[in-house]
Amino acid sequence: MLSPFTYFIVLAMVCAYAFYRGQAESRIAAVICVVASIASMIVMSPLAGRYSRIESGVFIVDVAVLIGFTAIALRSDRFWPLWVAGLQLTTIIAHLFKVADLDLVPHVYAAAARFWVYPIFLIIVIGTYRTHRRRTQRDDLALTG
Repeated sequence: MLSPFTYFIVLAMVCAYAFYRGQAESRIAAVICVVASIASMIVMSPLAGRYSRIESGVFIVDVAVLIGFTAIALRSDRFWPLWVAGLQLTTIIAHLFKVADLDLVPHVYAAAARFWVYPIFLIIVIGTYRTHRRRTQRDDLALTG
């Protein structure tokens, strides 16, 4: 996993792009990512015992994020929000693995719970790019048509 500093730099770049080029769904997804990142930092266990037991606070944040991403996907006419919601569901499954096996190695649990954020970021960027490109092409056709 990337360092927290690098993570927040990547998060800032994704959010800046979503706000610069994106429509409402990209911007809302970016806000969800920022709020979830801050909330997760607040509710996370102390470093010494982190991910050695179920991170219930992080689990609650992740469920809220899943609800937010699912709401975007249900209202959107684009496909990328479905991918984002689906990947967030895999994060929830990581927490359920820890519930099923309390002896799950903390590093494995942490990796499974945090890994999918990077593909989610990538999908938000690609979805924002494609939506912006489609909108500008449609506008160009309207001007020349």
